[in-house]
Order: sequence, then C-alpha cells, then structure tokens
Amino acid sequence: MILTAVLFVFSAAAADAQPGRRFYVDAGWQFNGTVGNDFASNGNGWGAYIEGGYYVLPRIAVGLFGSFNTNNEYVPRCTYMGENGSALTTDKVNSIYQVPFGATLRYRFSYKVFQPYIQAKLGANYAQEYSYMPTMAYVDEQWGFYASPEIGFTWHPFHRSNFGFQFAAYYSYATNRSNGFGLNGIDNVGFKLGVSF
Repeated sequence: MILTAVLFVFSAAAADAQPGRRFYVDAGWQFNGTVGNDFASNGNGWGAYIEGGYYVLPRIAVGLFGSFNTNNEYVPRCTYMGENGSALTTDKVNSIYQVPFGATLRYRFSYKVFQPYIQAKLGANYAQEYSYMPTMAYVDEQWGFYASPEIGFTWHPFHRSNFGFQFAAYYSYATNRSNGFGLNGIDNVGFKLGVSF
C-alpha cells in the first residue's frame, strides 16, 4: 500500500497541477467505531486508509481502496463459569481488527478548489477477533463482504497545486460472522482525515 501511495504521489507531481484533474489519491488517518455488538463496541483511532481513482467523466470516478482499523474494549475482572463446575476470574481486552479493500464509485459535486463528494465502496473484509487475558488468548478470523456509503470533501487551497486535504464520514457493514464471539455481521461508523494528491 505504501509503495502504491508513493507511486501515485510522484505521478501527481508530474501531472498538470490544477484541481479538477482526472485522477485522485487520498490517504490518512481513520477513526472507527463498531456498533451493534457486545464484543468490542468502543470507538478507536487506530486506523488508516488509502484510496485512488480515475474520473471517467468530469464528476464520476471509479477506483480502488484499502484500509485497516482496530477496535479495543477493556472488560473489567469478573468470573466466568465453565463446564463441570470450573470457574475463571480475570479481566480481559476484546479486540476486532479489520482490513477492508475493494472498488469505489465516486460522484463529486464540483471540480474546483472545494470538491464535496459522495462515494460507494464494495469489496471484501478480512476480520480477526481476539480476547486477550493475562494467561491466554482466544482468536477467530473470517472473510466477509463489505459495503460502505461515504460523504466528504477534498479541499485544494494552494493555487495550481493538486495537494489538498480530505475529510469524510462513513458507515460500513461487513458480513463477517463469529459464533465464538457472538458477532453476526460488523457495523462500523467513523470519519477520515487525510491528504489528497
């Protein structure tokens, strides 16, 4: 992902330096919250994203995206009852790690200095769930289908430069299932802050 971003940056430098060009590359920090589950529902800022695309029409672009995020939730000490009368008293940290990637379709409302847009993402989502305890860890992993609508803007404040800033808010749903951790799909909400080339 880093090598691809570097290549896009050098391509952007060689291109005609005007907002409204035919391609875009966005990358930055991502804050993600998982909602609707009892396993790890906290929001965490342990995420990043990269995406790029080409405007096949002046306002419509197709492209690719990739991101990752980790959500952790601390569970205070309590006693868990097992089979045959056994019990375990411990605290733990529940964690969901996700890596979605796939294709994008973007519509920008303007191709001037300020470019608000809406975007749809479809692809795959790799997820791992962990439950860390002081003496052991439980792990599950699976693949799922990923879909995400997004609304945001890019702003190119420097005259005749493709460099700019991006802000976006999104919702996503992944079909990942984990019987062991009680997940029946993963709902995410969050926002992104980054740079645009």
